[in-house]
Amino acid sequence: MAFRARIRVRFGDIDYAGIVYYPRFLHYFHVALEEFFEAEVGIDYPEILNRHRLGFPTVHLETNFRRSLRYGDLIDVEIRVLEIGRTSITWGYKGYNGKDLAVEGQNVTVSMNMDTFEKTETPAWLIKGLEAYRQRCGEGV
Repeated sequence: MAFRARIRVRFGDIDYAGIVYYPRFLHYFHVALEEFFEAEVGIDYPEILNRHRLGFPTVHLETNFRRSLRYGDLIDVEIRVLEIGRTSITWGYKGYNGKDLAVEGQNVTVSMNMDTFEKTETPAWLIKGLEAYRQRCGEGV
């Protein structure tokens, strides 16, 4: 089963219409991704950034908005690892409010050396952890 992070819609997430302002969904994706690393790969996100000096800037993004969410709603953001490249990772997201799909998307991140801001190969330890997660989700490698 894919990892899910539960996030509550906060007052600062809504717009004048009283629904989640669309860029906030991208923030929810990233919050879930940070939680994913500790829960599924066994390393917390600050350690990746600070100790391993590895960052993951987004170079491509696609999102489909299915339902509006309001202040106080809960969104369960599901994380999938769609593709692991030599220097990039494609992530998939689905955000559910109860059983209803509210948002889905994907982004491509590039592995980046935080000291030089240059693209770098994705480390073997991370690839191993992501491949193990894909196996647990029944997605193969």
